[in-house]
Amino acid sequence: VQLQASGGGLVQAGDSLSLSCKASGLFFGSYIMAWFRQDPGREREFVAAAGSRSSTNYADSGRGRFTISRDNAKSTVYLQLNSLKPEDTAVYYCAADKVTAVYQPISTRAADYDYWGQGTQVTVSS
Repeated sequence: VQLQASGGGLVQAGDSLSLSCKASGLFFGSYIMAWFRQDPGREREFVAAAGSRSSTNYADSGRGRFTISRDNAKSTVYLQLNSLKPEDTAVYYCAADKVTAVYQPISTRAADYDYWGQGTQVTVSS
C-alpha cells in the first residue's frame, strides 16, 4: 500500500493551497481517508476525513476554511486549504482507515488509521 501526498509549499497568510493524496495497493472505496498534520515537538493532529459515502468530519481549527473531497475513481483524496494562517504550518499527512462495519464512524485518532503517506510540508508566513 502506498499513499503519495503532494501539493505542499510556502505561501503567505490568507493564501490557499490544494493538497492531494494518491492511494495505490488498496481498494480505495473501502477506506475512510483523512488528513492529519504535525509540527515538530507536537502530536499528530486530526485535520479532516472523508468516508466512502460522502460523509466528512473536520477539526475545529479548519472548519470553514478547509475542504476535504475524494475521487474514488482516481483513488485520490484532496484537501483544499483556504485562508491559511501561520499556525497552519505543519507537515500534512494523508491516512487510510479500513471500513470494517456498516456504520463505522470517522475516527479522529491517528492510532485508528492503518496506512500513512510520507507527508507534505505546508509553511505559511505572516
